[in-house]
Amino acid sequence: MFGRKNIERVHVSETASISTGIAGRYATAIFELAKDAKALDTLEADLTLLDDALSSSADFRDLISSPLYSRSAQGDAIAAIASKMGLSDLLKNTLGLMASKRRLFVLPQLVGELRARIADEKGEVVAEVTSATKLSADQEKELAKTLKARVGKDVNLKSSVDENLIGGLVVKVGSRMIDTSIRSKLAALQNTMKEVG
Repeated sequence: MFGRKNIERVHVSETASISTGIAGRYATAIFELAKDAKALDTLEADLTLLDDALSSSADFRDLISSPLYSRSAQGDAIAAIASKMGLSDLLKNTLGLMASKRRLFVLPQLVGELRARIADEKGEVVAEVTSATKLSADQEKELAKTLKARVGKDVNLKSSVDENLIGGLVVKVGSRMIDTSIRSKLAALQNTMKEVG
């Protein structure tokens, strides 16, 4: 109208797709280099350290995603963190490159991509399991056994806790998701009641 500029909208799915694409390209390069160097076990250990840092440190998540940090500040910080964590040179160098290109925001997707590729190389599949309370070792063992029978491969569980689920589990294996949480059942019941009333 009065000098209003035409603002282009970007859908969340497009942003997620861009992040997944960037992470996929880095994952391909890292995986191939680690495989050629016969260092997949080292890479897997590095991913566990990064995964732990991502899930436990809000400061680390802010560092990789905040546009407030300059490239050099982000690069210096990630180099110090990688050294302190004892990450392999391959991952240290990759994180430095990602910082210089302002690509650290895809780190969670990169970790997921690499875990999936390593699992596939081993003939396994990664299952992301979210539960209302921490699963015991016996429960995880039983769940892995049940999922193996269903998917036909060894299952590597990646567990997390979300107390908002109230009870039950949300299990994601590849593109399939099984949601047996009480929260989803309550939401379904609420939708049914809206349709009736």
